[in-house]
Amino acid sequence: MTFTKRQPRSRPETLLKRTEILKAAAETFGSKGYANGTLAEIADQVNMTHAGVLHHFGSKDQLLLEVLQYRDTSDVEDLDDKHIPDGIELFRHLVRTAFANAQRAGIVQAYVVLSSESVTDDHPARSFFESRYRTLRGEVVHAFEVMCAERGITAPDTIRHGAVSILAVMDGLQVQWLLTPEDVDLGRASEFAIEAIVTAVIEQRPTSILAAE
Repeated sequence: MTFTKRQPRSRPETLLKRTEILKAAAETFGSKGYANGTLAEIADQVNMTHAGVLHHFGSKDQLLLEVLQYRDTSDVEDLDDKHIPDGIELFRHLVRTAFANAQRAGIVQAYVVLSSESVTDDHPARSFFESRYRTLRGEVVHAFEVMCAERGITAPDTIRHGAVSILAVMDGLQVQWLLTPEDVDLGRASEFAIEAIVTAVIEQRPTSILAAE
């Protein structure tokens, strides 16, 4: 007979403390970046020692990755099956996410700072963001394909460009909003841009208006 080793379940108070550390780390990494944000500062925010934080996460690199995963999980926690929807519902979800982000500047700041830092060589979050963008592009492309198929449209290049553009617009608006929130309505501006791009893809509008004469 073969016995399967049971994985120990974390106690509620342990899960609560881990979440508290993740939130503190997101704030610290968001305001100071990964390199300058120290475990000691994070530990102070949650009334723990440096060793206590390491007990929960093992290393600073692992803490960083779990902060990023925590951010992604919070985006889909209210969705069925905890997964991004398909077709037009995906784009509606992106708009709702933008409005939600306008109420959580700390986690948005952490994402913006860490994603920007990740383009540097040997950054511990580089592979995370490479994978994340690859996955998101794929999900947006598939949502476009579903909508286009319903309309009898085949436009792989337009779909691919539309997917990349939507992600770029959302991330770029977050930067502008963090710098001057009084000048940028993150939710409304994101909604406008997403709707414009989706409409351009599914209606196959000509794109020659800006072409050089």
